[in-house]
Amino acid sequence: MKEKTVINILFCGTGGQGVLTAAEIVSLASMYDGYHTKKSEVHGMAQRGGSVESHVRFACKVCNTVASPLIEEGAANFLVPFYKSERDRLLSFLAPDGVDMLKDLEEANNLPNKKFINTFMLGRLSKHLNITQASWLKALEVGFKGKLIEENRKVFLEAANRIEA
Repeated sequence: MKEKTVINILFCGTGGQGVLTAAEIVSLASMYDGYHTKKSEVHGMAQRGGSVESHVRFACKVCNTVASPLIEEGAANFLVPFYKSERDRLLSFLAPDGVDMLKDLEEANNLPNKKFINTFMLGRLSKHLNITQASWLKALEVGFKGKLIEENRKVFLEAANRIEA
């Protein structure tokens, strides 16, 4: 069953951490599953380690529409940080019943290869969303443009299978 309400996901980090790629992959996966999806990016000095954030919003096409790509403060269902300071800065966007994925980031920081932190976070996020695994895997392949796809798929599936949904 598709999500009847609008799902709001806020990704945040600094330049070069894969924030925009992660947001693109969630957007693609949700669209492959038939959701109406919108995404917005904010990145100023991202190439110099500056702040990067991306808003992803999606809902069932029949049940609801997503009018704006931007999430209002206090309305994010999920806050997906790639850098703790950015999470602290954007915490006001998280809904009172929203999911702060800081603990998942702390675990991701223990990965032997930091290149896969964004993939790990996507795996964790996937367990909270009503998106098929086939759509996730297709989006991973498209989002990473075939780069290190086997490694990304492995990290995603391991992260997705480690948590209780």
